[in-house]
Amino acid sequence: MDTLITNVTAVTMAPGTEVLFGVNIGITDGKIEFISKKVPEELPKTIIEGTGMVAMPGLINCHTHLATSVLRCFTDDLSGKEALEALLQKEDKMDSRSAKAAALLSIAECLRFGVTSVSDLYYYPGATAQAVAESGIKANLALSSYRFIDPNEEFDFDTDEQCRELQKLVSKWHGFDHGRIRIDAGIYAEYTSNYRLWEALAGYASEQNLGMQLHLAESREEVDSCLDRTGMTPGQLLSCHRLFAVPATAAGCGCLSLEEAKLLGKKQATAVALPLSDAKNGRNCAPILDLVKSGMNVALGTDGAIQAGNLDMFEVMRGAAMSVRASTGDPAALPSSAALMMATVCGARAQGRSAECGMLKEGMDADIVLVDFTAPHLMPCHNVITGLVYAAKGGDVAMTMVRGNILYQNGRFPTIDLNAVVEELTGYAIPRLFAKEEDHVG
Repeated sequence: MDTLITNVTAVTMAPGTEVLFGVNIGITDGKIEFISKKVPEELPKTIIEGTGMVAMPGLINCHTHLATSVLRCFTDDLSGKEALEALLQKEDKMDSRSAKAAALLSIAECLRFGVTSVSDLYYYPGATAQAVAESGIKANLALSSYRFIDPNEEFDFDTDEQCRELQKLVSKWHGFDHGRIRIDAGIYAEYTSNYRLWEALAGYASEQNLGMQLHLAESREEVDSCLDRTGMTPGQLLSCHRLFAVPATAAGCGCLSLEEAKLLGKKQATAVALPLSDAKNGRNCAPILDLVKSGMNVALGTDGAIQAGNLDMFEVMRGAAMSVRASTGDPAALPSSAALMMATVCGARAQGRSAECGMLKEGMDADIVLVDFTAPHLMPCHNVITGLVYAAKGGDVAMTMVRGNILYQNGRFPTIDLNAVVEELTGYAIPRLFAKEEDHVG
């Protein structure tokens, strides 16, 4: 046995939201060997004292843009148009080196807050993949493809620059480290691309057994524009062009119609709710209960640091539950257990990782988070589940483990040289993006 976590309270999520008190968790070769009150006879290589701790499955952030941490708080309090213009201006100056440093900073933040797997939709996916590989976290990575040219213009998947980049990415990174890194196809959104790209990506994704990532129905303006141009909503239009023929995660969905949700539910698509990012940016949050009733899998995400401010999935769980309760006027509308399930079990399903993570269960990967319940704001603990959702914060995480490897523990990041990352950001990335300009910050 490699590691033994002793005398811990375990929220297993298998079955349901089962809570086990005073158990030991044995870990061998990156897998959970047992969860039991019995003390094993075999002496483990490492013992982690779990008294006062709650062990839970690692949280899964199903939509973010890791490299945007270098732009955190830069566009806050600006109008949507002003924020977009400022963001595009800085993104034009970004390069792979900047993206990798920013991605590493975001990964450290994720690990600090108990996140063991992320879905990232952005540019410079090769640089992000390198950061993920070095850090030990799990990730589904997608290139945010776009195509603004005339849809009738000739298009060749094999020679298109972004499609070639995706093929290289798949060849190098898809399945890396026994599937720790997975590559998905991706588009930014319906309004930044056209049917030739959608159909080509869907066909390639089907051939290569990839998922699909995109933004969908984030605003009323987006939906109305699509209706005016095509007579269909974005979900209907993309479905007609087979974009949902492969497992897809659609982020936002605040203006997704019930008809679209039923259509996408039949195609086993996932809606990723972004409650805090949407609220911060003046958008509608996804109608979580309606989407679930329509048959969609619903997971949770932070969005990027520039949109959300931070990558704390504990805040997102709480925000998801509160958004439903506020919109329905019912304080029991979305139970805490459902919010926790969306951040674990449903997240694993969205990433195609249900067989490996999302639960604490014998034979599954040891993607485990320890939350310190001895903090004043977590005592007394009358209900562990509601404590995790409504009282706990990302800063209460004492340890984050992926496949049995400790990636964060009590302020230390064994796989990330945080000082070197900060030096790279302050010495290279930030000057590259901001030098010689009198930028308005915040």
